[in-house]
Amino acid sequence: MNDRIIKDITDFIFIADEMQKADVMFLPGGSDPAVPEKAAELHKNGFAPILLPSGGISAKTGAFNGVKRKIEMYDGEYKIDCAFYTDVLIKNGVPGSAIIEEDKSGYTKENALFSRKALDERGTAIKTAIIVCKSFHARRCLICYQLAFLEAEIWICPVDVYGINRNNWHTQAHGIDRVLGELARCGNQFMDEIKALSK
Repeated sequence: MNDRIIKDITDFIFIADEMQKADVMFLPGGSDPAVPEKAAELHKNGFAPILLPSGGISAKTGAFNGVKRKIEMYDGEYKIDCAFYTDVLIKNGVPGSAIIEEDKSGYTKENALFSRKALDERGTAIKTAIIVCKSFHARRCLICYQLAFLEAEIWICPVDVYGINRNNWHTQAHGIDRVLGELARCGNQFMDEIKALSK
């Protein structure tokens, strides 16, 4: 495949920002412990006082998709993404008092919108945020959360999972499926929001 095509898709999908201290850390739902483990590390290093894991059951499968790795360490009977991520955070030293759970959402756009609702209900205004997410999910996460928090500056902390990263995604079928699936969703999930912003 043409190198320019690969580079342009890679640069669009795989975002990584230099970490700065923020008001909150968002964790869009998932089932790989690498994401909440990274968030716990950032919390330990003082990057954000509040962590907001998100996710109920998957809208796609109708269930929690099961722990992807380290099942011997994370062996709870998790029914939803949020419960799994919260357990990983606590087992990695994050106090429960630092965690705000959002456990109703079924997909990324809801992760962001319901996280906004959870903060608003507590009267918690934010100016800065970090999203810790799967690296191939980074662009769509940023769009979703930025639309939910237009007033905030948001940084992305990507985590490579499932053997997919910015250098190898185009060399394997499951990487191509994931990344091009994200590319398509970035184009078709936000038409109404983008049109509203342009008015």
